[in-house]
Amino acid sequence: MGLRSPLGVDVRRHPRARPLASRRSQVRVHSRRSRGIGREIECGIRSPSGGEILNAPLEGGCACGAVRYRLTSDPLIVHCCHCLNCQRQTGSAFVINILIETDRVELLAGEPQPVSVPRSGGKKQKIWRCPTCQTAVFSEYTRLQIRFVRAGTLDEPAAVAPDVHIFTRSKVPWVTLPDSVPAFEVYYDTKKLWPAASLERLDVLTGAK
Repeated sequence: MGLRSPLGVDVRRHPRARPLASRRSQVRVHSRRSRGIGREIECGIRSPSGGEILNAPLEGGCACGAVRYRLTSDPLIVHCCHCLNCQRQTGSAFVINILIETDRVELLAGEPQPVSVPRSGGKKQKIWRCPTCQTAVFSEYTRLQIRFVRAGTLDEPAAVAPDVHIFTRSKVPWVTLPDSVPAFEVYYDTKKLWPAASLERLDVLTGAK
């Protein structure tokens, strides 16, 4: 049965997917201390040597360094999207997107410029790019309040890992997905997959009672 996500996407649940809450300890940012929803979380990021966990928020930027940003809390969720749009726009097999509130993406330097990009079905999305080197740093789909930050632009891309694989119906055949991560042929039911803390933050964005 078709469902509609809070992001305005038609969805259907993959039969072998498991709730995200059951595997929260395995993924993404190694959070060391939380000060509550709406306040900064200091994230543990592994050093390049793979040893000590550093106590610092996630930061990133474009290729030339003109645009710099900081994520002021942990993500809502991390997507690995295998849709044809993402493949075409990135020139790769998939894209890793960090979903986070727009006001939690703090610009440290530069002003990325939005570019309107066509998607399938006659729709469009905005991709913010560095005006100098044209690196794509984040996107906006149907909600102004949510940014899709390109995880590959993080200073430490290995600090995050996908919580879920989506649009696997167009996945390239040589990519093998891990059994431990939920995967969906199209999209998923947000309320069944997102952890409670992320759902509470989403309710704040949507004004849910």
